[in-house]
Amino acid sequence: MLHHLTEVLVAWGPAGILLLAILDSSGVPVAGVFDALLIFLAVQRPSVAWLCAALAVVGSTAGSTILFLAANRGGRVFMERAASGSRADRFREWFRRYGMATVFVPALVPIPMPLKLFVISAGVMGTGLGEFMGVLLTARILRYFGEAWLGMTLGRESTAFLRTHVWQFVAGSVLLFAVIVAFLRWRDRSRGRLEV
Repeated sequence: MLHHLTEVLVAWGPAGILLLAILDSSGVPVAGVFDALLIFLAVQRPSVAWLCAALAVVGSTAGSTILFLAANRGGRVFMERAASGSRADRFREWFRRYGMATVFVPALVPIPMPLKLFVISAGVMGTGLGEFMGVLLTARILRYFGEAWLGMTLGRESTAFLRTHVWQFVAGSVLLFAVIVAFLRWRDRSRGRLEV
């Protein structure tokens, strides 16, 4: 059923990309890999590649925001009921400082990473909606417009390129996460020195 729905939406072109992005990002499992579908449309129909990328950004942001807001509302109830312990308090503090890096990296890198888990965590931990959307939009713009460019530039070789360079993407994402966390720690230390 979901596979058939995905095929129908892909046949719709840009409008299908928008709906698939909303469904995929809001937690509805869709058949296939969304990134491959976006690249496929960029290869098949270069004239609408940029439009597809823009609609993918809009749809993914809308779907992730739905998931974020649902987690945020449910998370407040959960946090009120949960006993506060030192481990829970430490996790809350860690996520408050560095958790958006766990949203940015999987939202940017086209390898299977559990973005929905981090979107839910951001909602539960009470991350501000503006901060969440800013991080998500930045990552999704870079990712989806990059994939559209890749599809238009490399054509049918795009998916082979991504497959053969998967380990470089993994290493790059780990390095990117480490750099972001190191920057945030440096920023926190600098702020601490200024406040003293």
